[in-house]
Amino acid sequence: MTPITEVEGRRVALSNLEKVLYPESGFTKAELVHYYATTAGALLPHLRGRAVSFLRYPDGPDGQRFFTKNVPPGTPEWVTTAEVPRSATEGPGRMVLVQDLPSLVWAANLVAEFHTHQWLVESPREADRLVFDLDPGAPATVVHCCEVALWLRERLAADGITAYPKTAGSKGLHLLAAVRGSSSERTSAYAKGLAVEAERALPRLVVHRMTKSLRPGKVFVDWSQNAARKTTATPYTLRARQDPLVSAPVTWEEVEGCGDAGGLEFRAGDIARRLRELGDLMAPLLDATIATALP
Repeated sequence: MTPITEVEGRRVALSNLEKVLYPESGFTKAELVHYYATTAGALLPHLRGRAVSFLRYPDGPDGQRFFTKNVPPGTPEWVTTAEVPRSATEGPGRMVLVQDLPSLVWAANLVAEFHTHQWLVESPREADRLVFDLDPGAPATVVHCCEVALWLRERLAADGITAYPKTAGSKGLHLLAAVRGSSSERTSAYAKGLAVEAERALPRLVVHRMTKSLRPGKVFVDWSQNAARKTTATPYTLRARQDPLVSAPVTWEEVEGCGDAGGLEFRAGDIARRLRELGDLMAPLLDATIATALP
């Protein structure tokens, strides 16, 4: 019988809580749900108002993984959904918005990563985020990503844009910034321009094209996630890796001091302490008054 729990007055069904999702650490589905529930204060503000794509891995990272963009069958009627634009060939679709703790616990029961667009559902034609995904091609590591991130920080600052770093929760880094007054197309073009500049400035280290043969030993500066249809892992989401790694905000001091490939890996059990000591390092992104217009 599926247990039912009450969360802020909503009845939420939770299933298979004893299932081990991460065999190397013994991390269970119950621990995953607990992680999301106890991190809600930091996570929810980064989800609110944004259509969510779920990367689901109900049998753990070694099992089947699949993206869910449309509202899943069986979604409770009290979960907020919204019609959102898709490509010209697909037409609009209806997606979930995780707006509150009951919705977050319900979504956690799906066993999922959370991925969001760089725009709000109330204004889908205007990007409010700029993102760079720094992806190292072996033998490059996150250490090399940190070098590239520091270059991008200074280059963005020259345009009056403040960047905030977080781990990808896998092997790279993400840089996010709050922007205003631009379409996704304009933001993508700006990001691509900076990626090209980075490759020119750091030719032994950076590649801006996705071509696999160009990427070994270099950091791919993925600017394409600024496209309106693309999504990026939300701050504090768990990732479908061998350990319960988190896409965790980090300080620039941590980026500057990164000296080994495991130096910027954070697991679910690390996040409560970091939030107590550092707060939400990405909270400034939620303040619309700091958003910067692109040059």
